[in-house]
Amino acid sequence: MSTDASPRPDGGELLARTLAAAGVEHVFALHGGHLESFWQGCVRHGLQLTDFRHEASAGHAADAYARTTGRLGVCVITSGPGFTNAITAIANAFLDGIPVLFIVGSPPLRDAETNPLQGGIDQIAMALPSVKWAHRVTHTERIPELAAQAVRTCLNGRPGPVLLEVPIDVLHIPVDENLVHPPTGLGVRTAPAPAPQDVEAIIAMLRAAERPALFVGNGIRLAGAEAELLRFAETSGIPVFCGGHGYGALPYDHPLYGKDLALLSLLGMMGQPGVDALLVVGARFGMFSGGRLGTPVAPGVPIAQIDLHVPELGRLREVSIPVLADAREALRALADAAATIAWPDRSAWAATATGLKHFAAQLYGAPDPEATPVHPYHAVASIADAAPPDAIYVVDGGEASAWSHMVLRASASWQLIGAGYHGCLGVGPGMAIGAAIAHPGRRVLQITGDGAIGFHIQEFETMVRHGLPVVTVILNNRLWGMSAHGQDLVYGRERRVICSLPDTPYEAVAAAFGCHAERVERLAELAPALRRAFDSGRPACINVLIDPDEMHPSMPAMVGADNPAENEIMIPYYDNIRL
Repeated sequence: MSTDASPRPDGGELLARTLAAAGVEHVFALHGGHLESFWQGCVRHGLQLTDFRHEASAGHAADAYARTTGRLGVCVITSGPGFTNAITAIANAFLDGIPVLFIVGSPPLRDAETNPLQGGIDQIAMALPSVKWAHRVTHTERIPELAAQAVRTCLNGRPGPVLLEVPIDVLHIPVDENLVHPPTGLGVRTAPAPAPQDVEAIIAMLRAAERPALFVGNGIRLAGAEAELLRFAETSGIPVFCGGHGYGALPYDHPLYGKDLALLSLLGMMGQPGVDALLVVGARFGMFSGGRLGTPVAPGVPIAQIDLHVPELGRLREVSIPVLADAREALRALADAAATIAWPDRSAWAATATGLKHFAAQLYGAPDPEATPVHPYHAVASIADAAPPDAIYVVDGGEASAWSHMVLRASASWQLIGAGYHGCLGVGPGMAIGAAIAHPGRRVLQITGDGAIGFHIQEFETMVRHGLPVVTVILNNRLWGMSAHGQDLVYGRERRVICSLPDTPYEAVAAAFGCHAERVERLAELAPALRRAFDSGRPACINVLIDPDEMHPSMPAMVGADNPAENEIMIPYYDNIRL
């Protein structure tokens, strides 16, 4: 085994010291013998190892670390089943554009086509559709060079995951230090700025509009563009909205923050005119922005779009001004230009548009503290009231996520995370652990459903073992809620299939792992239970019985049941089929 003083370092030493040189501090992992020399290298170079009970959770933790910091997340897992267990986390990071370096072991190169243990599959080929780049290292001396390329690829351009496979023999072989290929370009960070004519065109489009809006997403968080966004919004007076990502891009109570772009659809329902010009920054058109249906921004509205990924420019909507640029650099240029000109008074429009974020509070009235089971809206509202203002929320599940996004008040872009376009359940435990590691001074609350918690409930033990006081609240309706309510809308309640769950005492499972744990059956019990959970200083689980008959109001639209035509077949989650 090599040491720092050895003239012949092995591959584990080379990999660990390259990651340390890249500024990596945390590695999320699950032990595997293929990687023994790397684990030793981590100890020598001060890389903190956080180990899990399932590789998917390790991957989700690295995702959350990157998602809430903008820094590189690193997940290291063993060959074969370790890799296949992590494919879901790889895909989740890919679809949301999160910079995570996945390092995976494999059997010795010399044993190819011998039916080796935890081999026999082409991990590179399996990963390629869901990563920016995947590569198998074949020579130990090239580990630093190729690891540096992996880091650059993760972080530059549109961020995203990379897979680096290091076979066990390549990782354990010692090499002469003089033969090692150095890690070049570790500090490369690109941030392309918009062309001056594009800035002028965007300013002219927005000034000419009567009801302009900004639509922002993950690009704001990952570029660290919050300050520039605030400056441009305040200078121009234009309200800001987000989709499935982008919560907290502006503080929740800021008069120019309108929360979900989808809320603008309410204007048409109320007979009021909608947006007449839209600037999209670091956000994508898709499910979270109305899909193909044209809502909440009507067809024909002029759109300017700023993104680092060319395929997003013009996806689903015609774009008048496409700009390939970094969100922070683009907003800095726009804010500078905006400060030199006079803007129309749009305070009335901004007040109308952003006031829609309070609409949900009008739907459910005053809570009944003694009602049992608890209404899910009031349960999440009680959680929001009890949580510290700088708490980090990790949301998981189907309708549990929908209720959480409706209610929670995020005032910073790292404050509310969860799965995105992958629609992945079970991300919560890993993401909560990753967020707690990334932000050790803040409280982390995981809000999840009783279905989702079953995917990785064993990670309660990981929280206990690493001393991470994550508070988990399970919204327990004894259902796969989105599935059950979707079937109710499409086929009728009497035709529900495979969507029931038992009233499992999840708090007892968490307690067995060493967590503080409670069961809540009335709303009045929830806030005191949360206080006790916070005060315990331990990982905690609160199992809240919520009303299984309460359906999230987005569900009819989600399954095409809000206003189907006679010649349409309802298709859950996608556009209906027209006959």
